Amino acid sequence: MLKIAKDAKEAAGVLNSASASLKVKALVNLATLLDEHTSDLLEVNKLDVDLAKKEGLDAPRIDRLTLTPKIIGDMSQACHYIAGLEDPIGAMDSQWQRPNGLLVGRMRIPLGVIAMIYEARPNVTIDAAILCLKAGNAVILRGGREAINSNIALAELFQQALVKANLPQNAVQLVRNLDHAAVTELCHLDQYIDVMIPRGGEELVRRVTQEATMPVLKHFKGVCHAYIDADCDQDEALNIVFNGKVQRPGVCNALECLLVHKDIAEEFLPKVYGKLDTVAFYACPRALPYLGERAKELKPEHLGYEFHDLILSVVVVDDLDAALKHIAKYGSNHTEIICTRNLDHANRFLREVDASMVGVNASTRFNDGGELGLGAEIGISTSKIHAYGPMGVRELTTTKFVVMGHGQVRV
Repeated sequence: MLKIAKDAKEAAGVLNSASASLKVKALVNLATLLDEHTSDLLEVNKLDVDLAKKEGLDAPRIDRLTLTPKIIGDMSQACHYIAGLEDPIGAMDSQWQRPNGLLVGRMRIPLGVIAMIYEARPNVTIDAAILCLKAGNAVILRGGREAINSNIALAELFQQALVKANLPQNAVQLVRNLDHAAVTELCHLDQYIDVMIPRGGEELVRRVTQEATMPVLKHFKGVCHAYIDADCDQDEALNIVFNGKVQRPGVCNALECLLVHKDIAEEFLPKVYGKLDTVAFYACPRALPYLGERAKELKPEHLGYEFHDLILSVVVVDDLDAALKHIAKYGSNHTEIICTRNLDHANRFLREVDASMVGVNASTRFNDGGELGLGAEIGISTSKIHAYGPMGVRELTTTKFVVMGHGQVRV
């Protein structure tokens, strides 16, 4: 781990002064390699998936582990998209002149070396690395054991792309040691690693956060709510609820709790039951009569809980105030939405809800770097410091003050 960290630090120094064109070349090289090796990657990924199934990995994690031609194609497209973004390094965020004539500015710079600890998803290997490269950072990747073969194959392709662009291959390194002690050791190497980003289950994130001696960008869980206001387009709201819960129930931006205004509960909730015909419900006493045999009594432990499954908590609330209080108590600062045609309610919801993405008449599933126009994301931060929400290229940089003078001295 020490050697990997030292090599990353050295590579980061090279990337800091690398031209934007070289980084673009590496990203385009990687896109080409992904396209050329799609069948090879699928074969390698099948080894991981087959072994995971034998070991009894649950369906949501199998889904996150599995590569398809479309997912690999999306990785390739993400490479091109990130390559086409404006390079942030060296850009001046702002400038101003002091009364003494000093010109002061804030210049974008890389974070340095980023260590990424993640589970299951091999596509994260590419998403994380392309964002780090564009932002001028070296990255150390440590994926889960269930995706080790897929991650090795993807990391090797990335290193080939770097070498072809005359950039150091150690700018992207994969930790092949699957012992938990390797992660612990990385967490203590703050002399070489500038930022730690854990991405996975709450247990992993808390363990890394407790061990790390460097700053950590994180989110613990995604408990996402949808509030259905009395004045809403019910057909539109129904589709939004369906998409949020059913499309991919195992991801962090999936809908976990539905809040429905009391005035429309009797009309709206039977529609929810009919539309979400594969979903089980935990319903509060006011919601239970309107949901069928797949509904059970809601218990306190079901609130503020991330199911990662086709399960949805349902609560009938008196009004917007009650919905806001519920979200403040049980939300995880991840994603919250309102379905309404009342502009005042929409604006109040946007202003008062504390979450990394707050939406009006749109699915929770849009809290994603690609969907929000970042091209890809290295993760979603709910910790507010430095970044809040999906972290793309800009979020993987920071700023330093630069000062231009003509002989001024302080008095």
